Formats: sequence, C-alpha cells, structure tokens
Amino acid sequence: MARPLPFDPIEEAGRQWELRWDEVEAMQAATSIMRAQQIVLARVEEALRPWGLTFARYEVLVLLYFSRKGQLPLGKMGARLMLHQASVTNLIDRLVQQGYVEREPHPTDRRTTLATLTDEGRGIMEDATRAVVDARIGVAELTAREASDLHRTLRKLRIGAGDFDEA
Repeated sequence: MARPLPFDPIEEAGRQWELRWDEVEAMQAATSIMRAQQIVLARVEEALRPWGLTFARYEVLVLLYFSRKGQLPLGKMGARLMLHQASVTNLIDRLVQQGYVEREPHPTDRRTTLATLTDEGRGIMEDATRAVVDARIGVAELTAREASDLHRTLRKLRIGAGDFDEA
C-alpha cells in the first residue's frame, strides 16, 4: 500500500467543494465509498493472490459454490454479478484455463452455456475464502457492529438505486 497522505484528501475536497457548490456531505459520502472500495478491493485481492485469483474471478467461484448444483447459466451470472456478458465470458475463460470451472451445454436449451465449478475450483474457493476471512474481508478496522451498521446504510442506498427488490 502507498504511504499515507499527510491529510485527508476527502476533507480537503469538501472544503474546496463548499466554496463552489452545495451537497458537500453527499460528495464526501460518495467519494468515501469509492475510495474505501478501492482500499477493500486491494486488500482482498492481496489475500487472493496466492491462488491466482482476482476478486472478480473469486466472486464467480463463490456464486457457483452457493448455487444448488454448482453450476449456472452464463447470462444469469452476469445479472447476479452486475457484469456485461463479455466480462463474464472473459472471467469464465480464465477460470477454465485455471481448471477451476468447466463449460457445459445446457441439457435442454442449446443456446445456453453453463459454468460448472470443478472439484479443484471448489477446494481453491474454500482455501481462498479462509484467507479472505482471515483478512477480515478488507475491513479489519471496523468492529462487527460498525460493519453491520455500514452494511445497513449501504443497503438503503442499494435499495434506493433499484439494485434489488426489498422483500
């Protein structure tokens, strides 16, 4: 990780923003989310590096692991991961090369390809998950209560953006 800055760049941006525009708090919140996302992603990817995984490929393995049969149609994966179909194809290509996933034809729909988690992929996902959990999933500075509060706050934002239907 880079050396810490001698000041909080988001606080400084807030001071500058306030001289010109409104909604300083919203700008600082949005910028904090994006900056924190970069920090968390870098930490998680560091934990995944020994298995040759990026966070995106790890997400695919976890999604397949949690599916009922360890397989999903590529189109459904794109929707669940919020990725363009070309990105899903590239992720699956790489995971196939690594031996963690196999492509299989759908048994009843010739137009659909299934991604299936291999036994090796299942083992790698479990080992990698232990490393990610040991790294506190990139949010080690937060207590369990703070992490839960943050989740609830961000969930509200996601619901408002139409990320999912609240049941």
